[in-house]
Amino acid sequence: MADLFNVYPLYDIEPVRAQGSYLWDANGTRYLDLYGGHAVISVGHTHPRYVRALTDQLNKISFYSNSVQIPQQQELADKLGELSGHPDYALFLCNSGAEANENALKLASFHNGRTEVVAFTKAFHGRTAGAVAATDNLAIVAPVNYNKHVKFLPYNDVAAAVAGITDQTCAVIIESIQGVGGIQVASDEFLRAIRKRCDETGAVLILDEVQCGYGRAGKFFAYQFSGIEADIISMAKGMGNGFPIGGILISPKFKASYGLLGTTFGGNHLACTAGIAVLDIMKEEGLIENAVRVGDYLLDGIRQIGGYKELRGRGLIIGIEYEFPVDSLRKTLLFDHKQFTGVAGKHTIRLLPSLALGTDEADLFLEALRKEVSVLS
Repeated sequence: MADLFNVYPLYDIEPVRAQGSYLWDANGTRYLDLYGGHAVISVGHTHPRYVRALTDQLNKISFYSNSVQIPQQQELADKLGELSGHPDYALFLCNSGAEANENALKLASFHNGRTEVVAFTKAFHGRTAGAVAATDNLAIVAPVNYNKHVKFLPYNDVAAAVAGITDQTCAVIIESIQGVGGIQVASDEFLRAIRKRCDETGAVLILDEVQCGYGRAGKFFAYQFSGIEADIISMAKGMGNGFPIGGILISPKFKASYGLLGTTFGGNHLACTAGIAVLDIMKEEGLIENAVRVGDYLLDGIRQIGGYKELRGRGLIIGIEYEFPVDSLRKTLLFDHKQFTGVAGKHTIRLLPSLALGTDEADLFLEALRKEVSVLS
């Protein structure tokens, strides 16, 4: 049997079945999923409407290239524009968040002819060439990815952003809430200052909403709390509830031309069907509102438990930072309490559950956390 190259699973578990906010392994043990496969499971595992939509589409046509008309693309664009509050933005579909950010950076450079990119400390934008170059993580930046045109500024530092964004800047790329960086939330003042400075210099503002967007923070996009507008918005993870799909929403200031952006698999019939089902479920079941309600419930419960260094997040993207390394806590939650959680760095537990998570399920986590924190403290 061939070996797998450089695969380090976070969990020593093999899920074989899933439903809602739960997973089952081959032994029939049930686990509460508070991580959602890196924020991918937005409407819950195997939602009946989602499964039915993909099954029906699979029985018709699963794929053809963008050389033909794919009506599901327009339906997805219309519904996404309505629910996100961006009906006048164009949609380009691809396959992942990294690919979305690659196309966003390329489009920005085509637009103003510049090369310099401003990114921020602890940023994570993906594992392809341009996305890696704008990622502040030397562990994944190979020599071929190094780009002298990318400069990193301190996150949430208004003065540094104003000084660092100049008339040489092609694009500013920023996560409204940093996921891998530890659930760091950009302040409204910070985002507004960046928007203003981009307007002054002609730089393109790219909001990376791959992890924090799609309703997770309590608005459709996390940056919308600040009241600003993005030039380009990158999306993926929660778009397809597990089916690979990504995309960028593009301001009307950008003009499309033949061959400017392209993709083989992006926007295929199955991917768009998954995306449409997700938006329909989010709207009909009020999942963005639920993310606010249950997110606030979790944050209040965690505050009552205490014992942490810092609590960060909005809605159902939550980071709990402790003074101690959290790997043993994560493993205890997994093996003793049957709960999946994530980590961000050595000291932060990361919660990214389905937007359909209920308060009863939140209570299971809070009960487990209360017990383990009392032991650790």
